[in-house]
Amino acid sequence: MSFLVHAKDSSSRARAGVLSTPHGEVETPVFMPVATQGTVKALSQEDLDTLGVRAILSNSYHLYLRPGAATIRKAGGLHRFMAYDGMILTDSGGYQVLSLAELRKVDDEGVTFKSHLDGSEHRLTAESVIDVQRDLGSDCWTTLDECVPYPCDEARAAAALRRTMAWSDRSVAALKRARDAGAQSLFFPILQGSFHPDLRRRAVEHLQTLPWDGVSIGGLSVKEPKDMTWSTLEHITGLLPEDKPRYLMGVGTPEDLWQAVSLGVDMMDCVWPTRVARNGQAMTWRGKLNIVNSAHREDFSALDPDCACFVCRRYSRAYLSHIFRAKELLAYRLLSYHNLHFMLAITAAMRQALREGRFEARRREFLARYRPEAEAA
Repeated sequence: MSFLVHAKDSSSRARAGVLSTPHGEVETPVFMPVATQGTVKALSQEDLDTLGVRAILSNSYHLYLRPGAATIRKAGGLHRFMAYDGMILTDSGGYQVLSLAELRKVDDEGVTFKSHLDGSEHRLTAESVIDVQRDLGSDCWTTLDECVPYPCDEARAAAALRRTMAWSDRSVAALKRARDAGAQSLFFPILQGSFHPDLRRRAVEHLQTLPWDGVSIGGLSVKEPKDMTWSTLEHITGLLPEDKPRYLMGVGTPEDLWQAVSLGVDMMDCVWPTRVARNGQAMTWRGKLNIVNSAHREDFSALDPDCACFVCRRYSRAYLSHIFRAKELLAYRLLSYHNLHFMLAITAAMRQALREGRFEARRREFLARYRPEAEAA
């Protein structure tokens, strides 16, 4: 593994680089579409190829429950199982398990939980989470963590952090066994600490004791105010070394991407672009629009005249409005494809702006254009 920074912004912490992984190089900043269960909702792997997606996120919790890590291992790993040859980062599933308060019990050894599918009981430990990711054969592995909600007092957050750090320590032995057996993976431990600066500092100090290749910044976007998100993130990235990639978990509106990258984030993922597409919302360079609004019923212009994706080149707003209202499945594919194309275009613009030394200027241009007409259509 290598991570090389090729360009930095002089007025922020934004940087452009290249992350080398077992399944190829990934240019950063990068937005990773979410393939929770081995599929980006409504899209095929051929669509991902056409979009140029070189990195996605899948979820260990969901794949562990269905179809099962053993089944995927028999298929030759997740890449072969889902026929995708780019980088796959797997979330440990800790957030999903720990968010199911009525279905789980947490102790220092791990988490006992009931499946949301059939109620069957399961047990996850720091070691078994690594073993599951080994069976999946993903490129970047994360660790079992305890993510606390917002608000959370410091004593509760400190207890969760101690447990998370202990689980990360225990993950190392399982990681070594997997690598000794031939697994090729990058290790991205999850950083917790809630919104308490001293706890975040303690978490970063502990990170230095681990054989980490990159860091997964967790515990943000848990319904806290946005200004708190960014001030906490700024504190965290200020503590991290420059030579390792930083992955911000679960953040992904267009405005959030620019802000996170300006604070030194390299990798992001979120279900937001495809989720809002299934609700009829499209992102354009002039703001967001809802395709079911009456104004689009006889609007035969492109969804976004400034977009080069095949959806905007071929289909009109009127047609997209019609098929969405008719609940035709094609609507979900076309809007999802367009929204992901938009997100990938944003990160491509960031990388180019960083190479040209005009990141902040390009950011201001984007926000000035994107915000004024938001929801106006």
